[in-house]
Amino acid sequence: MKKIRVLHISETFAAGVYTYIKDICHFFDSIEEVENSVIYSGDRKDTDHEKIKTDFSANTILHQLSMTREISPVKDIKATIKLAKKIRAIKPDVIHLHSSKAGVIGRIASLFYPRAKVYYTPNGYSFLREDVSESKKKFFFNIEKYIQRLFGGTTIACGDSEHENALRIGPSILVRNGVTIKEVEQFKEPTIKTDGPLIGTMGRMSPQKNPALFNDIAKRFPNLKFVWIGDGEQRNLIDAENIDVKGWMSRTDAISLVNTFDVYIQTSLWEGLPFTIIEAMVLGKPIVANNVVGNKDAVQNEYNGYLCDSLDHFEKAINLLVCDKKKLDRFGTNSSTRAKKIFDKDKNFGRLFDIYTGKVTF
Repeated sequence: MKKIRVLHISETFAAGVYTYIKDICHFFDSIEEVENSVIYSGDRKDTDHEKIKTDFSANTILHQLSMTREISPVKDIKATIKLAKKIRAIKPDVIHLHSSKAGVIGRIASLFYPRAKVYYTPNGYSFLREDVSESKKKFFFNIEKYIQRLFGGTTIACGDSEHENALRIGPSILVRNGVTIKEVEQFKEPTIKTDGPLIGTMGRMSPQKNPALFNDIAKRFPNLKFVWIGDGEQRNLIDAENIDVKGWMSRTDAISLVNTFDVYIQTSLWEGLPFTIIEAMVLGKPIVANNVVGNKDAVQNEYNGYLCDSLDHFEKAINLLVCDKKKLDRFGTNSSTRAKKIFDKDKNFGRLFDIYTGKVTF
């Protein structure tokens, strides 16, 4: 039986997008009908080249090609030409593009190999970013809209909000992000608390993750302990004395530490669909999160946590949980139930197989 050649293309190869592509490739490692290839750019500072070597099996063929994050006409044209040549050499049946830059130049390059079906996962649309001006958001939206009109392709949205936004632009199908439930559940063990509630988060200290808000929340609760797992360029915004910055940790140590949290906080300004929240949900943690795209796909307000629109809302939500043990436990149980129901990676990626093989049509 002829194998289906699936080619993943991404400019960014770090954080959530990296995890998403890695997880897809791992899932299809065990499916003989699929052959995985990945074209990625290693130009970003947060790309961990040593980790890449061990994270992907020999069944996935990796190709590195320079692409820039920001718009650069000369560099983008050069990258598109090189990408088109790579695509023609690989001869994929399916091209799956990830994040906005690959979504643009990948669709243009794919015109030179029209035999492949083209799909695109934004992993958080650029026009939903909250660290740019309204005019820039409009510019990003128009890029997405007109690239879709000119070059086609179908969006595979990783979350419900992303799916809703994708339908404003063109055809889209929802395949939610997920985690391997059993893999995360093994860290779900009872913990003994001796020093009061522990509130924490995990992620890069970047504008997207909004560490300044996390810092302000901690200052509202000087008698509670807060933890941030991770590091980044905005580490200097953390100055609250009750925040313990752990830096980057191994996955095992990080999830083990998240298991000790009483409340998981997500202060992001925008998301695709964050793996960190889903993992915390599997561990039975109530979630208090900024009411933005991505977060609100994971958190059902007043069921497994609270969605907040301001610093005062965060303060109120945390008080409601740490002062009510029954609610804390109930929301935690609901988190676990919700994660198992809609964020099971193996179930969700089974739908990707149906899409790649043409069993799902549009």
